[in-house]
Amino acid sequence: MNIVFSYIRLLVFLGCALAGVQVPGFVDQYGKSLEAHVLESQFALQEFQADADKFFEGNLERLIAHYKASDDAVFHDGGSSIETIYARNVMLKANLAAFRSSFFSAYQQALFAPVPDVGEEVRSNYTYTVQLNPVAVGFGLGVGFFIALGIELLLRLLCFLGRRFVAASKKRKLMS
Repeated sequence: MNIVFSYIRLLVFLGCALAGVQVPGFVDQYGKSLEAHVLESQFALQEFQADADKFFEGNLERLIAHYKASDDAVFHDGGSSIETIYARNVMLKANLAAFRSSFFSAYQQALFAPVPDVGEEVRSNYTYTVQLNPVAVGFGLGVGFFIALGIELLLRLLCFLGRRFVAASKKRKLMS
């Protein structure tokens, strides 16, 4: 019976290691998607930035204010649209800078605090990959080890408590 438990333990470890290897790939795909969104938002602002360069010394916020101050409803609403694109660009650039600032911040952002639409896009379109770089292998082995160890300790604790419960029940029966 010990051999069966050894193989089960090995399967749990291997499954957890393979799941852990996916994390660096997910973080990499999130970073690439975030960068693509930044480039797309910059492209969307390109013509407006050219107008800001020409008429407002490059200040896009002054161009937006000019649009919004217009009595023409089309220009006024256009200013709101440009402002939305600009705000998204600023937010995406800040998130990309934070993502790139350190190894840990990239993982923290991608796993726990992603840009909502970018994170959802990556989750729904994620393609499973096995990266064989040192980070992915280390992450996979670490996840596999700690989850397998946790399951092993939990099962041993449950068996210990079960034996104590059975022993206490037998002792009560003998005393009655």
